[in-house]
Amino acid sequence: MTTTGKQIFTTLASDGTLTVELAESTFPDPTGNQVLVKMEAAPINPSDLALLTGAADLENADYSPGKLVARMPEPFNTGSKGRHDQRMPVGNEGAGTVVATGDGEMAKALMGQRVACVPGTAFSEYAIAEAAMCLPLGDISAEDGASAFVNPMTALGFVETARAEGHKAIVHSAAASNLGQMLNRICQEDGMQLVNIVRKREQVELLKSQGAEHVVNSSDEDFMAQLRSAIDATDAFIGFDPIGGGQTVDHCFKAMEQVAVSKMSEFSRYGSNQPKKMYIYGRLDMGATVLTPAYGFGWTLSGWLLTPFLQQAGMETVVRMRKRVLDNLTTTFASKYKRKVNLEEMLTKNAVLDYRAMKTGEKYLVVPNG
Repeated sequence: MTTTGKQIFTTLASDGTLTVELAESTFPDPTGNQVLVKMEAAPINPSDLALLTGAADLENADYSPGKLVARMPEPFNTGSKGRHDQRMPVGNEGAGTVVATGDGEMAKALMGQRVACVPGTAFSEYAIAEAAMCLPLGDISAEDGASAFVNPMTALGFVETARAEGHKAIVHSAAASNLGQMLNRICQEDGMQLVNIVRKREQVELLKSQGAEHVVNSSDEDFMAQLRSAIDATDAFIGFDPIGGGQTVDHCFKAMEQVAVSKMSEFSRYGSNQPKKMYIYGRLDMGATVLTPAYGFGWTLSGWLLTPFLQQAGMETVVRMRKRVLDNLTTTFASKYKRKVNLEEMLTKNAVLDYRAMKTGEKYLVVPNG
């Protein structure tokens, strides 16, 4: 017996027309170790926006009830050729109640339970999810469990990556975000030194109030001096950047190199031999990543994504991380939201322009059946 419900879809035509719409959808009966989840809450993460709207011109889009039509500028339209003319569901993660299951024992054990899940189709009244990727929430609410996967596992993944590469300190930019605050709490619990980069005085005060020791403000005139001092104090030669565009990565590499050179006993025309590494894990800035020849040759710039990390980390590590998240979901890994919207409200102009701005502390929560 199939189930019907409303669901958000995004379609990018080859001519650059982006259509995001709320439509009636049919959900098949779950099979094997699949479960059917009646969705109760789903956060709008930056990773969702990459597919939902991308770089489309939302200010000048055409809005109607349950639908928006916008233009995708170049080179972003051509760069998205692989998704042209495909009607795609969206919503990486969320939480809800299992209302039907397949025949698999793992699935049947979840019947009637509230779970956090990562179906990739969470902006919907219902979603099919794999039982192995579901996290039973017990008495934890759907709102508290909605963000149990992407941000918590990413923040934990940064610490796991840094340790695996032999580091005892991390640089993190846009550090006052929900994820950044989680990382700050994790690093304090784990004894990992953390250099937080923010862009506003109130963000400095926010992280300091949460126990952060090293917080530097990119808007201050002495920002680079602050950054060098923090890196010197922590030996943070690995960093994670969700901004992508602009000069944040460049600033970090420069500061790392300047600290390393200051500790050299002999001059080298090639700079220091200190390995320096930055990972870009997001695109809050869609512009070019600016690099300058100012940090020798011992540096590496790479990308970091959660799914490949989990695949490489191994099941034992993933299980350990998931247990830690569940045990601390309302403390270390708690998320806060600016506003709740239902599926229809999610596509209104005011809401779209607000959550698309991705401002610190202003995350939206979708309540599909609200």
